Amino acid sequence: MVTVTLTTDFGTLYPASLKAVILGICPGTDIVDITHSVPHADIHAGAFALYSLVGYFQAGTVHIAVVDPGVGTSRKALAILSGGQYFVGPDNGLMIPAARKLGDPQVYEITNKGLLGTVSSTFHGRDIFARIGALISKGMHVREVGERTDDYVDLDLLDAVMQDDRIEAKIIYIDDFGNVITNVPYSLISQKIPFKAVLQIAGHSIPFLQTYGQAPVGGMLSVIGSHGFLEIALNQGSAAEMLGMHNGDRITIEITGHIQS
Repeated sequence: MVTVTLTTDFGTLYPASLKAVILGICPGTDIVDITHSVPHADIHAGAFALYSLVGYFQAGTVHIAVVDPGVGTSRKALAILSGGQYFVGPDNGLMIPAARKLGDPQVYEITNKGLLGTVSSTFHGRDIFARIGALISKGMHVREVGERTDDYVDLDLLDAVMQDDRIEAKIIYIDDFGNVITNVPYSLISQKIPFKAVLQIAGHSIPFLQTYGQAPVGGMLSVIGSHGFLEIALNQGSAAEMLGMHNGDRITIEITGHIQS
């Protein structure tokens, strides 16, 4: 059975209509909710959510991703094949990091109106993306949606920059625990920052540790999360609240020393 995933900023009410469309076209579909709690219109956060999980799904999976502040405008609608998995959603960069993580994306613009019914100007998630995703999951070839294109909006999650002992970074996600996830991949810092280094972030000296429990309760730490990015955490608390940080904030990380053994 083909799996269809959903990644949106829709909250609690609207995802059900996507599922109704999918099940109406392809009954019995295995639908997995990646998240519907992406901060509203936060494309980077949605891209991170999809990017962090896409590698765990099998070939043939269809990912419907809708964080779409441009709904109803001239922005294009896309279907993508990469690494044997499919992505359906708006042309705003949302799906590109995950698709590129799997391989070389083949991007198609959805122009075949014959595949669609009535399309609302405010809910393409239901009327375009859920429908096209369901048709692909049912066996339709992705090229049937329209012509292949190389003209699409790109998005690079991995654009943190390291210079000497300083990293210019961006916050791309704050999870339900209040952990602040940056766009600094472990590959960028693995040769430069050893565990037990002390990092200066937002006026705080924060140790770089291997796991949360190495910090005292209520203590700040930085850690490589299970997603492979540097995150700032507070053991049994919210680092985002303590530091006053939000998605999209730019931060500077400096290496200032090491914990004394």
